[in-house]
Amino acid sequence: MKILFISLGCDKNLVDSEVMLGLLTERGHTLTNDEEEADVIVINTCCFIHDAKEESINTILEMAAYKEQNLKALVVAGCLSERYKDEILEEIPEIDAVLGTTSYDSIVEAVDEALAGNGYEHYESIDYLPDNSGHRRLVTTGSHMAYLKIAEGCDKRCSYCIIPKIRGRFRSVPMKELLKSARELAASGVTELVLVAQETTLYGKDLTGKKELPTLLKELCGVEGIEWIRLLYCYPEEITDELIRTIKEEEKVVNYIDMPIQHCSDGILKRMGRRTSKHDIETIIAKLRKEIPDMAIRTTLITGFPGETEEQHEELKEFVRQQRFERLGVFTYSPEEDTKAAEFEGQIEEDVKEARRDELMALQQKISYEHTHEMVGKTIRVLIEGYLFEDDVYVGRSYMDAPKVDGCVFVTSPEELLTGDYVYVKITKGNEYDLIGEMDYEFTE
Repeated sequence: MKILFISLGCDKNLVDSEVMLGLLTERGHTLTNDEEEADVIVINTCCFIHDAKEESINTILEMAAYKEQNLKALVVAGCLSERYKDEILEEIPEIDAVLGTTSYDSIVEAVDEALAGNGYEHYESIDYLPDNSGHRRLVTTGSHMAYLKIAEGCDKRCSYCIIPKIRGRFRSVPMKELLKSARELAASGVTELVLVAQETTLYGKDLTGKKELPTLLKELCGVEGIEWIRLLYCYPEEITDELIRTIKEEEKVVNYIDMPIQHCSDGILKRMGRRTSKHDIETIIAKLRKEIPDMAIRTTLITGFPGETEEQHEELKEFVRQQRFERLGVFTYSPEEDTKAAEFEGQIEEDVKEARRDELMALQQKISYEHTHEMVGKTIRVLIEGYLFEDDVYVGRSYMDAPKVDGCVFVTSPEELLTGDYVYVKITKGNEYDLIGEMDYEFTE
């Protein structure tokens, strides 16, 4: 059968989608990007915040319309189907099969049953952890980089977050399985691994009682063919001296860390259910910068959380000015049903949330512009990811840039470069978020 696969939401969800794609192609199904020729459409959904839930529902309804043409089966998996498993089939009867967040390894059976007209529902416990080590994953991020999901679920239970209720408790993927996956990815040409989880810093704690992320990083550094290893979703309170030392000492682990802090005001952090304080955050940032002077720190903030005062917003702005994050994203608070924060008093109007977000992003844009200008004249290593014909320029990323969320490096070269090449580039110009440079053939480390 010809299958159209749509993956929505985060990079963790994308890894699940790639596993499903591998299982489906192993079965003999072929893939298509054309809705009109698809026999089956599979949608891996997201519902982390309201906008994501709305996108998932709209996508399902849009794809369901093709059942009036050639579409034989519509399969829905992931967070939306898990969160609304008691309502989804009743509300959208065009769906032929549903899978929960931990049931994606049953995708082949779901498609078979849907095509047979039997209907299909499969929900494992949200604390179940599928073993994907025996299956080929179909990487969709290009031949040179891939996400490696090292854990599932979360135990933090922040007051604004629905994840523990749809993804279950924190559970680490066994290291043996991760190393096997890493070797297979490297053998297929992948050179950059981006480690993801709801929280990467607690990796292994549930298995051995000890945070094993430093050990995992060292083991991954031994995988032949891997050039860069990047860390996302590191909670500040779980970053240890051992982890910092590992990032500093291991050449393949890039000097980049994604550390979501969400806010800096102690009052807001407490209402959010975060397990840290402004002082603790400042301390870990100072330690990272002292130990690794060229560390690129990325963080995310939530603005307009219930009860956030104008003074707390100004405190957050001053914190951003002082910390000068290399990378920063800001989201407006989204009240999600079945979360504590949705019931809090002091809910803030959308226009106020958006205005505060815009103020923070304008501030960060200025800081980012200053960062890029500080790079002019320096030579950095860049991973080439494509070529823009209209501008006759190559586009890539430095160690400071994670895929999709950060900036780019635009490179001019008299010689042809290929996607996946690592080259040295002398920076000649910087704008708000991106760098521009030319090949530096004389540079030696």
